Amino acid sequence: MNGKKILVTGATGQVAGPVAKALAQDNEVWALGRFGTPGAEDDLTRHGVRTFRWDMDDTGDGTLMGLPEDFTHVFHSAVRRGEDGDFNAAVEVNSVAAGRLMTHCRTAEAFLYVSTGALYARQTLDHKYTETDPLDGRADWLPAYPVGKIAAEGTVRAFARTLGLPTVIARLNIAYGPGGYGGVPMLYLKRMLAGEPLPVPVEGQNWCSLLYTDDLVEQVPYLWKAASVPVTLTNWGGDEPVGITDCVRYLEELTGVEAHLVPSEVTRETYQFDPTLRRSLTGPCKVTWREGIRRTVAALYPEHLKD
Repeated sequence: MNGKKILVTGATGQVAGPVAKALAQDNEVWALGRFGTPGAEDDLTRHGVRTFRWDMDDTGDGTLMGLPEDFTHVFHSAVRRGEDGDFNAAVEVNSVAAGRLMTHCRTAEAFLYVSTGALYARQTLDHKYTETDPLDGRADWLPAYPVGKIAAEGTVRAFARTLGLPTVIARLNIAYGPGGYGGVPMLYLKRMLAGEPLPVPVEGQNWCSLLYTDDLVEQVPYLWKAASVPVTLTNWGGDEPVGITDCVRYLEELTGVEAHLVPSEVTRETYQFDPTLRRSLTGPCKVTWREGIRRTVAALYPEHLKD
């Protein structure tokens, strides 16, 4: 796409950062954020992205004053994750911010809200979750996170209908790639390098649908095209089922670094998606998960990549 005016939130993160930079090549892209990490704002502006300071926690009426309203497309991935365990704050901040942003950009052609697969009710480890599976908002590794996402999804659905704003909710799986910290697979590699234990299920393994940065960026315009009233809801992950233990073993193969897997009753649960609906909207992914992992290690940890 080109010649559009695009608003991106969460642009200093693993997901939205590559999206903002890629789209800025042929469009006018604005990024909202606090930009608290040194160098984060400068990195965006070097790629042609305009920045506007916005704190989701400030829910006052004037938080978006001075920001243009004539955006054609919005990519909203900023989130209060709830590391402090404050469920009420996670619900209020994420919901109010989404509502204010949608109201401000109510004339846009399409609004994309990035949600999460962590809100699904847990079934078997290898279950392929579809968009119609039940929700429960439980995540022992970060309890307030999925609750805030469910609340924000409700807000997004309500404002899409109220404002007549074409919207798509994309429940993201695990995004990874050379940008940012590399995503969850590189968190595992970092722990491997530190000799730390990696909790895994007592039986079987967690499964997921890894989505490489290049595929993620390429699919965003297609998701915008699918926006509608009422909202279009889709899972957003890769095409291949990936076992987390298999992923760790592949990291061992690539780097020669041993992983210390420890069976545990509590792990960072992941979810494997049925990609049927998303493929119908965006087409298939192009980067296999093994190639994506290899590229990411080569970019972020080249000294550990075996010849």
